[in-house]
Amino acid sequence: MSDNRLSSRREQRDRPPRERALSAIGWPTERLRQRFTGLSVGFVMVVTFTTVLLPLRAHVNVSTITLVFIIPAITAEVTGGVLAGFSTVALSALALDFYFIPPYGTLSIGSLQNWVGLGVYLVVVGMVAVVVARFRTAHAKAEHNALNMRRVYELSELLVQDSSEGDLLVSIVHAVQNVFAIEAVSLFVLDEGRLKVAASVGPALSSAEWSQLDPQPGRAVSMSTALGSTSGLRTVSLAASGRPIGVLVLKGARFSDDDREMLITFANDAAIAIERAQLREQALRTTLLEEVDRLRHALMGAVSHDLRTPLATIKLASSTLVTRARHLTYEDAHELHELIEIESDRLTRLVSNLLDMTRIEAGVFEVHPAATDALSLIEEAVAVVGLGLRTEHLSIDAPAGLPPVIIDHLLIIQVLVNLLDNALRHSPDDGQITISARRDGARVTVSIDDDGPGVAPVDRQAIFDRFVKFDTGGRAGLGLTIAKTFIEAHHEHIWCEEAPQGGARFVFSMPALDEMQEAH
Repeated sequence: MSDNRLSSRREQRDRPPRERALSAIGWPTERLRQRFTGLSVGFVMVVTFTTVLLPLRAHVNVSTITLVFIIPAITAEVTGGVLAGFSTVALSALALDFYFIPPYGTLSIGSLQNWVGLGVYLVVVGMVAVVVARFRTAHAKAEHNALNMRRVYELSELLVQDSSEGDLLVSIVHAVQNVFAIEAVSLFVLDEGRLKVAASVGPALSSAEWSQLDPQPGRAVSMSTALGSTSGLRTVSLAASGRPIGVLVLKGARFSDDDREMLITFANDAAIAIERAQLREQALRTTLLEEVDRLRHALMGAVSHDLRTPLATIKLASSTLVTRARHLTYEDAHELHELIEIESDRLTRLVSNLLDMTRIEAGVFEVHPAATDALSLIEEAVAVVGLGLRTEHLSIDAPAGLPPVIIDHLLIIQVLVNLLDNALRHSPDDGQITISARRDGARVTVSIDDDGPGVAPVDRQAIFDRFVKFDTGGRAGLGLTIAKTFIEAHHEHIWCEEAPQGGARFVFSMPALDEMQEAH
């Protein structure tokens, strides 16, 4: 809640100690000021009228003078209230009797006519005082109701804000202190049967006050919504949906009946708001846990998808070597050993991808760009993939004169290895894989074509997303996600398109070293 919303209550709280002390013993300073002003105005007007009319008393009727002295009484009543009004009436009556009713200079009234005139004056002024008093009471009540409505609106506006539970608790204690002008406010919540401070404002509670509040074994804790008193502390419990939410502890609180009712109403609304914030955060935690569980299952699915084929191949080859070694020719045994080595390398690359994914998730991998020969990158990646790439099924198309590229050597090698491994897995045994490199303005683009089934246009963006699973059994896994992450870390792009022979073509760009940079 903004500071200017509760300025009136804050001003009351920040009054000088003497004024607050007078307010604490039941003498509101504002009312004292009004009474003093009314008495002063009435006294001044009585003295003024007396001074002006005194030279004219022989020429003006007493009844007329009596009507004139109604003015100070009404003015004092309107300005300072009933007490100021009746005090001015008494002073006016004395002035009338002493200066304007014969015999002059005494308090003797004399004739019956003078008694009647003074009596009529007192009756008229008394009736006017009653009317004015009722008007002032109704006006004060209307102002008080308007103030209460404004306070309720401000508090309600606070509670409907979409804030976290912690922020809401802090806002509640500040609002209670400001609106009700309380010295200190603390909000306690129950934590394993013991009270714990969730938010507070103002001086902290002493150890003795703590001992009065903190429940001990075998001692019941009241969770009533009514205001309770504990040796100078006021408590009001917060409960919603039939369960306790917390306890507001108020120190130095003095309430009117209206304040007490409003505080209890606010406590009920605050409990509902706290419960709503708790349920919202609980729902967010549940959603987060569901997302984590979904990602965990997706990761397990992606890993098991990539693990299944190489493990099955290794198991089959090794079992064949163990059970039928005597019946195998040298060429067959060599082929099985070679197959085990190829699939072991593939498993190694999978583990490397998992480690890379861990670094990506943790946000700890960094890019260290340096000038590197593009053709050397391709040849090194081919060497890493190793025996899986048959030279007769691989072609490299990189023209002479390609400029060096400014990249992180290790990251781009991993990108090439992942794309080559992806092409191998989706190409037929006799399929052709083509690696091409071209200069494209300030960049060098590398493309890898395969003879596989290709990628549908609708899926060409999604295959780079993490843990995507296609009903048609399309390309998915960690490799493409990691490739995209590493390329985008260089502020470059990677995409998929259809190869000329109908398979898939994966293309990515790298920044080229221009001639001026090379000269330096």
